[in-house]
Amino acid sequence: MSRLLREKLLSQLCMTIVFAGMAGTAAQAYQADQPFIDEQKVQAEWWARQDEQIDERLAQLEKKYGKKPNIVYILADDIGWGELGSYGGGILRGTPTPNLDTMAEQGIKFTSHYSEPSCTPTRLALLTGRHPVRTGVDIVLWPGQKQGLADEEVTVAEMLSKAGYKTAMFGKWHVGELEEHAPERQGFDYAYYGLYNGKPYSWANMEAYYQAETIDGNGYEYDFPGSFKDYEEKYGIKVHGHFEGIKGKGRKEVEPLGPTSMPDMESGNIKRIKKYIKANAKSKQPFFIYWASYAQQMAASPREFRGRPGYDVPNLQSAELAQHDDYVKELLDTLQKEGVAENTLVVWVSDNGPMYAFWPDSGYSWLRGGKGEVYEGGVRTPGLAWWPGVIESGQTVHDMISTTDLFTTAARIAGVKDKIPSDRIVDGLDQTALLLNGNGHGRRNYIFHYSGNRLAAVRMDNMKLHIKPGSKGGLPNMEVYNITRDPGEKFGSMYHHLSYVVPFQRIIGKHKQMIKKYPHRVLPSGIF
Repeated sequence: MSRLLREKLLSQLCMTIVFAGMAGTAAQAYQADQPFIDEQKVQAEWWARQDEQIDERLAQLEKKYGKKPNIVYILADDIGWGELGSYGGGILRGTPTPNLDTMAEQGIKFTSHYSEPSCTPTRLALLTGRHPVRTGVDIVLWPGQKQGLADEEVTVAEMLSKAGYKTAMFGKWHVGELEEHAPERQGFDYAYYGLYNGKPYSWANMEAYYQAETIDGNGYEYDFPGSFKDYEEKYGIKVHGHFEGIKGKGRKEVEPLGPTSMPDMESGNIKRIKKYIKANAKSKQPFFIYWASYAQQMAASPREFRGRPGYDVPNLQSAELAQHDDYVKELLDTLQKEGVAENTLVVWVSDNGPMYAFWPDSGYSWLRGGKGEVYEGGVRTPGLAWWPGVIESGQTVHDMISTTDLFTTAARIAGVKDKIPSDRIVDGLDQTALLLNGNGHGRRNYIFHYSGNRLAAVRMDNMKLHIKPGSKGGLPNMEVYNITRDPGEKFGSMYHHLSYVVPFQRIIGKHKQMIKKYPHRVLPSGIF
């Protein structure tokens, strides 16, 4: 046997051993998309060594506290890239964010966190780890619609429950209003929530607007029939208020929507969250909290946060972000006081970019585009991770991370990656290495951006493709940007990037082949 052949066989044997070792660590127990499978083969040995070290660190932490780490996911609303002080905004934008900026200083600031382009889709992505189009729901939901999170989908709460976690949800649910869609039916032990986005909250003001010139809140939709009762009588659509749900016991509507329901929900929820942390800090079971904040939905401005020095008041967005900033501090302080901060991962991300339709009350992004668009301003949002003693402080991380990754990362930290379903594509990647090891240790080198059910853009390494309909005389109709040099997406001429036509075609082709193998969920016909 020649030396060259011996070396080749030895190399193949080493790779086989590495893959075998990865079965319990880096290798996914679930069905990932093909681009990740390809990258995993390339990075197999390196990732296997990383994961062995991560397993050891997590085991030491579990030994110290006698349980798996607690996990808190905070999903903010409509906060654009550049809104926070740590992203070049803050006081410059008339809305200081001192507490979120401190959170960034004490942990990780992600410069390349990607959400979906609007609210319902991002919530589905976080809860299921899948592109929303795969779940059968690819739209923003409104009162009266019957679509929602299918019972067959596996949520992060269901998965963590199998690991012995106590689970709770607070805030904006917005993935279906039927009881079958409710959080207490989707893995959460306890939930206090609203069903909709911010728009129906402003409808609560309309009848009063017809009767008076000045009331609390806003008047964005003067043609609303006048009251929720009028709306139901005219269209047969009931607008629900806030619910309290308990797993196994169902839910009850505890308060109707009113002019100040949204800021009241926020102030009430931080009290509930703090109470929940205090009640479970010493428990033998770890806890998972999903706080979907209503901040920046701009239905009403919280009175106690108006008029602060340095804030753009009476701007609704400014007051709501000030409220949210304070409440994040209260949550982190509670974790510290209860002695569980070192055993609690907290991740804060925004669900999409700003909604400029309500300018000047809306937020802002330094990047091109906003909510509903797949330009960076719509899908690239601020993201922070905080885990004292585990995550090194003061980090700025440029690796790509997706909201879908929160699902899979939670599974890894909780030790239940084997509970992720393998009969469907799970888009989320395990980013524990990025959290624990920092910049350059991400597992994602691509991301697909959907607009509804249409694949509209793809980022691959530093390059981003926007897919346009049709062709130009046989040439592809596309925009291509080097997103590192051109984050504002100003210079996207395809003629300067024709070398990327085939690489993008190939990654899209692999993605679509996996869709053929694992088709998107189709909801029952007649559901609207």
